[in-house]
Formats: sequence, structure tokens, C-alpha cells
Amino acid sequence: MRIDKFLSNLKYGSRKEIKQLLRAHEVKINLKRVIDPATSIDPNKELVFIDGEQVFYKESIDIMIYKPVGYLSANHDSMHSVITSLIQAPYDRFDFSIAGRLDLDAEGLLILTTDGNFAHHIMHPKKHIEKTYEVMLDKPFVHHQALLNGIFVKDGYNDEYFAKAIAIKKNKEYVTIIIDEGKFHQVKRMFQAVGYEVLRLKRTRIGNLELKDLKPGEYKEFERKDLE
Repeated sequence: MRIDKFLSNLKYGSRKEIKQLLRAHEVKINLKRVIDPATSIDPNKELVFIDGEQVFYKESIDIMIYKPVGYLSANHDSMHSVITSLIQAPYDRFDFSIAGRLDLDAEGLLILTTDGNFAHHIMHPKKHIEKTYEVMLDKPFVHHQALLNGIFVKDGYNDEYFAKAIAIKKNKEYVTIIIDEGKFHQVKRMFQAVGYEVLRLKRTRIGNLELKDLKPGEYKEFERKDLE
């Protein structure tokens, strides 16, 4: 990869601005000063420094984050705060795909990854990765078996599909439900189909990843082997 493309991908500027940066600042690959923007680099094997400070780079980054209520599961929006705005240095120079979106009024576990194929893997229905939700309803819940048996609900394209819970447990304040898909508004629509409105929704687990000690807005890297 060219050094100007490498630094541009990390949001140090446009290709033109990187050309100026190489002349105005001390940019080194390992210990060698670089001025030519066409200089080749292998970012997985070589280190880059700008004025003595190492440029942070990883080929792929996987982050688990606690999405607070009021944040969109998106990278950009003109009206609402987006989940990626919570990401700080050194990760904020990377572009993330979002695996497992949550509604604006929902909270809980999201996965951000720089690997689009990995995001697709997590969300593909055929992978049957389990997701656990804590749900507060508008009235006492008594329709466990209906959701365990499965019901027909509509997806984001208004097409019907068969959805069922893997497990359901009722606590004093909320219902815990486990599903292995995660289509458009699936949990809310499953409860609506049996006569309930979801007042609050929190995803606590994706695969083997759990929120655990994360607080709203907090995040950390994880290893893929810990997901499944």
C-alpha cells in the first residue's frame, strides 16, 4: 500500500494533504524518513511515525460497546447522536461496520468491526447466533408458550416470517428472551403479536459476549473466539 493511501485511510487528510504533510512533518517508516507519497508500506509489518509519534494501526478491530438510549446504530445522522461518535482515539481513525443494530430507544450490546465480512457473519440468520434481551412490558406477561412455539411477524419489507424464542424467563420487572435471528424490530414485533407493548429493551448478550461490567457508552476490544 502507498503511504499516502495508508495515512488517508486513517483520516490524516486527503491524498493532496498527505503529500503536504510528508514535506512539512517528519514521517518515518521504521527509522527511515519518507517524503515520496508513492512510497510502499506493509502496515502489518512496518511501523509508521509522524513527528516521533507512532501511528496506530491494526488490520481488523472488533469492539463490543454498550449503546445508550438515544443513540442511533449508525455512522452518520443529521438529527441524532450516533454510536460511532462514542469511539475515541486511537480507534476513531477507523471506519466501523455495525453488527446487530438497536433502535434509538433501545440500549445494550452492539458489535463494531472494521471487517465487513465479519459483521455479515454475525448478522446472517443462517449462523443462528443467539441474542439475549431484557424487555420491560406494559403489563404482566403470560404468553410464554406462544413465543416458544413461534408466531408469524413482519420484517422490514413488510413480509411475513416465522419467529420463535429459544428461551423465555420472567423476572419481577422484565422478561428475558433469547432468539437466534435478529431481524427488523423482531423482539418488539414478537411481543406485539401476542398483545404487549415493549416499554424498554436492552440487549445483554450476542453469542458468548455479554455486557458484564460495561456501562452505557463504554467499549472494549474482544477476540473473535470469545463470540462463538
